[in-house]
Amino acid sequence: MRSPSLTRQILALAVPAFFALVAEPLFLLADSAIVGHLGTPQLAGLGVAGSVLATAAGVFVFLAYGATATVARALGAGAEGKVVSAGLDGTVLAGVLGVLTAVGVGFGAESLCAVLGAGGEVLRHATIYLRISALGLPAMLVMMAITGALRGVQDTRTPLIVSVAGFTLNALLNVGLVYGLGWGIAGSAWGTMIAQYAMASALVTVWFVRQRASDVRPRLHPAGVLAAAVNGVPLIVRTLSLRAVLLLTTWVAASLGNVPLAAHQVAFTVWSLLAFALDALAIAGQALTGKGLGAADVAGVRAATATMVRWGIVGGAVIGLLVAVSGPFIAPLFSADPLVRSAVIAALIVVGIGQPLAGYAFVLDGVLIGAGDARWLAGGMAVVLLGYLPVVGLLRLNADALAAQGPVAATVALWLGFTAFMLIRSVMLRVRERGDAWLVTGE
Repeated sequence: MRSPSLTRQILALAVPAFFALVAEPLFLLADSAIVGHLGTPQLAGLGVAGSVLATAAGVFVFLAYGATATVARALGAGAEGKVVSAGLDGTVLAGVLGVLTAVGVGFGAESLCAVLGAGGEVLRHATIYLRISALGLPAMLVMMAITGALRGVQDTRTPLIVSVAGFTLNALLNVGLVYGLGWGIAGSAWGTMIAQYAMASALVTVWFVRQRASDVRPRLHPAGVLAAAVNGVPLIVRTLSLRAVLLLTTWVAASLGNVPLAAHQVAFTVWSLLAFALDALAIAGQALTGKGLGAADVAGVRAATATMVRWGIVGGAVIGLLVAVSGPFIAPLFSADPLVRSAVIAALIVVGIGQPLAGYAFVLDGVLIGAGDARWLAGGMAVVLLGYLPVVGLLRLNADALAAQGPVAATVALWLGFTAFMLIRSVMLRVRERGDAWLVTGE
């Protein structure tokens, strides 16, 4: 990672990753836009089901993060055999975990949605969507594993191509099934699930074609599968803490009424889109950090980190400004309810203000993941969760008072609380990055 080529290396990884990551939340954006015009209960139900589904899949994000860090370090150290085996072992583990998770989520769909506060018509729509979407979890986890392996070998273009094709297929299927066949919210779930399996199949094919061209013959290592699972435990803890924050936020939103809950679904979908966009730098951070530490290039890692942090803050400020002023144009895309629209516009202003913090946090999170600093990240995110609990408690205790002030005020209060979470998270990551304990070199 020499300084003259540093910018080119970052851009070569981050630009394709940006478009690929943006395509992923566009699945949910397409669902939200289509389902939102079916009615407010359907949109609120999608919000609850989407939170459960994102949590079920997000718990296993270590499949991508772990693969990127392991493969990138092996690449930097010149261990081609480990590159090949890590990709295969991770894919098998993803398939097994995906099937088990799909069974649990599918059978427990109604209870899981009810726990988040959904009831009546909202609960019915949420359950329908979640039961069908659960079938796509094996494909979602396999996509994570293969995407992580490809990022580790510095390939972010292939996931981009597959993501764009998948989003296009998803949009066409959703429109056809929801409106063409009149399947309602169930059609949206079926369309997204089918697209996920198409994408997973494409990525698996690309990975194994790529490895057949190498001199190393891919073989499944049961011990490697077990090691991948064990090494992923700290990242699971980290992810569970993060998902607990998101679920607690949805729980508070449900206590504020259907309109704030529906508005929160739209605002959170937009926030997720922005998060994936900014996460492109985090992906570059994972790949470059892992490769650099594998090659014992500590100075290069420090230089790349400083550059990407600056880009994260500036990028967050730019896209945050765009979102803050785009609310009147975005809100009508998701709902015809004037109350929902007003709440969405107000929420997006708060979302925009918090984007520089988000850019900073996402970059440092990616760098530390690429360094394999999973244990600290697990403990650090647990501390962040504990710091967020008083904010959640305050909002929940005052839910009736906030609801009485109207959906706009209630939604703004909710998102100010969520911005406080991002501030706490940023402080924790900064404390770790300033030290040297995470800069461990070698394969």
